[in-house]
Amino acid sequence: MDTSSLEKMITDGKDSAMLRLTLARLMTQSDQWDKAQEHLKTAVELDPSYTAAWKEWGKVLLNLENKEAAKTAWEKGSEVARSNGDKQAEKEMAVFLRRLSKA
Repeated sequence: MDTSSLEKMITDGKDSAMLRLTLARLMTQSDQWDKAQEHLKTAVELDPSYTAAWKEWGKVLLNLENKEAAKTAWEKGSEVARSNGDKQAEKEMAVFLRRLSKA
């Protein structure tokens, strides 16, 4: 998928958390971790209840070697998942947090 067309959607006023998550995932495929982090930060600002964005943000932050921020993102994401009833995402982030505490 072409990132420029997605970025144009943002400039055209069609911004959304899902669009930002998609862009972030594309950025990670080309090792653009800082840009991915920016898109995910915006995604959770646009929709604080978007569990997938919290989960992905933690992964990106960990890749950027910011373990404390990754931990915070996954803890917040776990709270969001719990309140949304998203058991699978809650379990996944719990695993990420356990692995992080062992590292």
